[in-house]
Amino acid sequence: MIARLPLIALAATLAACTHLATAEPPATDALPDMADMPGPADGVFPSMMRQTADIQGADGAMIGSANLLSGPNGMMIRVEIAPGGLTPGWHGMHLHAVGDCSDIGTYTLSGGHVGKHEGGHGLLNPKGPEAGDLPNIWAAADGSAGYEAFSTMDALAGLADADGTAIIIHESEDDHLTQPIGGAGARVACGVVK
Repeated sequence: MIARLPLIALAATLAACTHLATAEPPATDALPDMADMPGPADGVFPSMMRQTADIQGADGAMIGSANLLSGPNGMMIRVEIAPGGLTPGWHGMHLHAVGDCSDIGTYTLSGGHVGKHEGGHGLLNPKGPEAGDLPNIWAAADGSAGYEAFSTMDALAGLADADGTAIIIHESEDDHLTQPIGGAGARVACGVVK
């Protein structure tokens, strides 16, 4: 009889464990349908936090501007470059970790990309991208450019840290894969985001 008690206790424990393992998980509240979420019609808007940058060319002259608007899931970036501001064609553009464009012509004081990590540059990189990586900007035959993109890789509030942020335009296009800057070449324009 005594030998049977441990076996009976073991069987009861196993039965309880089996019951727990097969029990249905408790019901949770389902996420609301997107149609049920409040929006502009309900008086709910994005934060509308806004930062701007005056963009200067390689010679220090102002060639355009950038507007950055905060959204609930990232930020909208709009860049406008005046005629003659850039050479025609594609140019790499990135957010850099330091808001300093005082070294006119080189713009290296703006540091590396926001969120820079070894081997991580490029929107097409399996090890990336870095938070400062952006799509290329296209300059027309007259050197003017218009650009608008939405980035989910950083928040506008994060760009307003102690040393600020810069928006940099490079002389050539970014291939979004080659390290460290996608072959984009020299920095030809810079704007301090403020």
